[in-house]
Amino acid sequence: MRNWFIILVVIIVACLIGVGVTSAFLGGEEESEGIWADIWSWFGNTGWRVLLYLGIGVIAYSLLLNIAPRLVRQTVAVKERGRLQEEVEQRANTLVGVITSTGSGVIVVVILFSILVTLGLNVTAGLAGLGVVGLAVGFGAQSLVKDLISGFFILLEDQYGVGDWIAISGVDGEVENLNLRRTIVRDLDGVVHSVPNGQVSVSSNYTKDFGRANIAISVAYKEDLERVLQLVKGTWEDLADDPALGPKVMSREPWILRVDGFGDSGITIRIVGETLPMWQWTVMAEMRVRLKRTFDELGIEIPWPHTKVFFGNMPSSGYWGSGNETGTLLPRTRGEDA
Repeated sequence: MRNWFIILVVIIVACLIGVGVTSAFLGGEEESEGIWADIWSWFGNTGWRVLLYLGIGVIAYSLLLNIAPRLVRQTVAVKERGRLQEEVEQRANTLVGVITSTGSGVIVVVILFSILVTLGLNVTAGLAGLGVVGLAVGFGAQSLVKDLISGFFILLEDQYGVGDWIAISGVDGEVENLNLRRTIVRDLDGVVHSVPNGQVSVSSNYTKDFGRANIAISVAYKEDLERVLQLVKGTWEDLADDPALGPKVMSREPWILRVDGFGDSGITIRIVGETLPMWQWTVMAEMRVRLKRTFDELGIEIPWPHTKVFFGNMPSSGYWGSGNETGTLLPRTRGEDA
């Protein structure tokens, strides 16, 4: 409503100047005697149309705020049927914000120009002048046009919306606001980043439809792989049955469970499962805690880098050679057997 308040003040000032109120007050008592007659005459000829346009604008703005969100939510609910309710709400809130802000701007411009025409101002000449100025400014505002076009396609293609966790232009975080011009992202440190949509060449959405918990676990080479795989699978299933986190887990069994590679210190096992959006990091953290507890209880070794040191004679030296990675030579104790 702030835009409407500004427009109302401008119109009132213009109307007062139009009926000569300012000159009447400055001209003394004789000129002020007929001021009320002039005001009533002006309202009878022109003022009622100004009030009519204002009323139309207020009604259109109210309808925009009350009807547009309802229609958008109903349309999105039908079009996005089958998706998670949270995803549908995020999509609807994003579109509602963009439509209401853009629509209110259009209403303000239309009503303002209609009132200026009613007041007798030459709007045509003004529009021609604005066109020339706009053409000149347009060459310097190509980035703004690019932002608007990119924002339109981001919304049209539903690349991401408010509430999603994304990575764009070297920034990753939660989308707090989105319009045609820019995307507002807050990262884990609480820093708010404003990214122009024209700079979004690649967008990565971590919470589109679902989240994915992707965990790599290392165990020592001496462990029984079949036993370890069964323990990892059972830990995931126990987590899926947990009263608190279970409802956030979409895969009741691991989506992927396999030996992923042979490392320098151990064998890597990978487990992947699907969760509700934004919950994959919580599930992964809890899964690691439970696996560590299980491995400790059953004596399964989680490997770490080892260094083996070998001692032996060096034929032409008074030192023992060391077989560690640093190549350090350890001093030989006098009288000690080789």
